[in-house]
Amino acid sequence: MAASFTRLGTANTYDNALRNLQTRQTALANLQENLTSGKRVVVASDDPTGAAQAERSLTRIARIASDQRALEAQRNSITAAEGALGDVTDALQGFRELVVSAGNAAFTPAERRSVALQLTGLRDQIFALSNRKDSNGLPLFGALGSAATPFVGPTAPPQDYTFNGLPGQAASSEVAIPFALDGDSAFMHQPARDGVYNVTVSSATGIIPPSRKLQTTNVTVTNPALVNGASYSIAFTAVDTTTVPGTTTVTYDITETPNVGGPFTGLTASYPTILTGDAAGTGSIPITAMPGLTLTINGTPAVGDTVAVDTSPSIFSVLDDAIRDIGGAGNNNAASQAVSQALFNIDIGMERVSSERGRAGDLLNRADRITTNQEKRNIQLEADRSRAEDLDMIKGISDFQNQQTGYQAALQSYAQVQKLSLFNYIS
Repeated sequence: MAASFTRLGTANTYDNALRNLQTRQTALANLQENLTSGKRVVVASDDPTGAAQAERSLTRIARIASDQRALEAQRNSITAAEGALGDVTDALQGFRELVVSAGNAAFTPAERRSVALQLTGLRDQIFALSNRKDSNGLPLFGALGSAATPFVGPTAPPQDYTFNGLPGQAASSEVAIPFALDGDSAFMHQPARDGVYNVTVSSATGIIPPSRKLQTTNVTVTNPALVNGASYSIAFTAVDTTTVPGTTTVTYDITETPNVGGPFTGLTASYPTILTGDAAGTGSIPITAMPGLTLTINGTPAVGDTVAVDTSPSIFSVLDDAIRDIGGAGNNNAASQAVSQALFNIDIGMERVSSERGRAGDLLNRADRITTNQEKRNIQLEADRSRAEDLDMIKGISDFQNQQTGYQAALQSYAQVQKLSLFNYIS
């Protein structure tokens, strides 16, 4: 009788088949999770190096997002400041047009006072714009730091304005721009840099009478290093038309306040005497004794006449001087002097405002460049993160299908192993 042999499954074979089945099931579940999430690294243990690289990229991406939120707030503030400076420019232009109209020789003193009232409204508007705040309640022109209200004034007397802060423009960084502009640079004047002086003329009895003319040119800075910011009073003490026939010689003193290098006394100037015509008696007297400054007096000076040269430390002071001098002009000589001085000084102030507005434009352009650079960095970091942790979907699907086929084969093998037992053989 021939012997027959049957292979029986052992416990070891059974355990190996079960372990293989569980391993394949876990691998299949992991691949399914990778396909679902789209990531190759779901937990750090999947790839510690890749997980660390992805985490660094995500941290930098979050930092860029934070910097961009701050930059957007800064951009909004500078945009508001640039808009405020535009409104200031429009108001100054309106102020200038009214000043020009006040120079009309046909205007009466009452009409000039009416113009001064209109100028006062524009002055108040410009002063309010200089203290405008952003959406967070911070001053737009706070420079390096200031009180809640950067500009204070006028103080009386004499009327003056001060910048209640630290002048200067905060520096930009690689990812940020300042929140505020330098209000001191936009609205405040420096004697040596800007040469803004208000010049008024008067006689011993008040205004220059209509029977003669006395006016001045604008102050010119000849040597900024010598300008000390003092005010000056030029007083005529003598007028001699007889000593030298055909020549008028005037003597004048210059008082300096505060006194730095003066006073300057006994100064003289001569000019040809004109006896007939509209220009009778008029002359041109250059004043050069004021340190670093010069101006020319034109007209017919008399003993007791005074020319006051006062600094205007801010655009607000310029506007106040124009309002006072135009509103108080008793005749055309005074009105012409006031209009000439106001127009010259307003133009300088508008240049300062325009310069600061240009700086605001530069900052906004810089903000755009920062945003562009940050977007490029964000794309690069996103690519780095993707390379570190994202799944190659084609390869992932292929691996999943292969793993699924192996898992099905393992299930079939396990089913066959289960049949190889002594009990099945006996039955």
